[in-house]
Amino acid sequence: MFELFFPDEFYSSAYVIDFLQYYKDGYRGIIFDIDNTLVPHGAPADERSIALFKHLKEIGFEALLLSNNKEERVAMFNEQIGVHMIWKANKPFPEKYREAMKIMKTDEKSTLFVGDQLFTDVWGAKNAGIRSILVQPMNPREEIQIVLKRKLEAVVLHFYLKKHSIKR
Repeated sequence: MFELFFPDEFYSSAYVIDFLQYYKDGYRGIIFDIDNTLVPHGAPADERSIALFKHLKEIGFEALLLSNNKEERVAMFNEQIGVHMIWKANKPFPEKYREAMKIMKTDEKSTLFVGDQLFTDVWGAKNAGIRSILVQPMNPREEIQIVLKRKLEAVVLHFYLKKHSIKR
């Protein structure tokens, strides 16, 4: 039952993922959530996120920011990054994930998704047939609706970690 929400992979941070290896494995596009995936909620791009996207471009990746936030939030983060973006994405519904692949000229087999929430990010990627990577949230301070979802996510994550023999 919980497998519906299981990510394909789980990392402590978006900044520890070996993106070069994914490129060698044939992936060409990466869709990213922003808040608590790349920076704390509401924060602008920082040195680390700017360096990450520079590195991804050097490797040869297309990248896109996919967020349920408003245009102003996504555009503010993207000022220093300079990648494709989609706001008000209505995750977990798959339509905007598919639109992202069209923009990047990728498909389900060559696209990764990186995000911090199981019930929006990961589930949406799975609904669109995309490989999903879950990262731990960067900051424990979140909006109340996300805090409530995190309690449910903790149950699902417990079973995911148990199934994959991962100790926290």
